[in-house]
Amino acid sequence: MPLYEYVCDDCGERFEALRSMRDADAPIDCPRCGGHRAKRALSLFAAIGSEGVVAGSGSSCSSCSSTSCAGCGCRH
Repeated sequence: MPLYEYVCDDCGERFEALRSMRDADAPIDCPRCGGHRAKRALSLFAAIGSEGVVAGSGSSCSSCSSTSCAGCGCRH
C-alpha cells in the first residue's frame, strides 16, 4: 500500500498515511487536531543508489550545486 503525505488546512500539521490508491484523495482526519480538512500534499522523493542520492524531485538543501551538495553530500 502506498504512503501518502497530507497537510491539515486547520492546524498546518503534515502527516503520512498508508492508504490504497483508490482512497488517496478521500477525506482523512488530522491526527493532531482531529480536523476534517486535510488534503493530500505533493510529496518529494529520492532514489538512493550505491553513490548516494541518484535521483530526486528537488533539491533537499539550499547549498546544493549542479553536481554535489555541500550540506548532505548527495550527487545530482
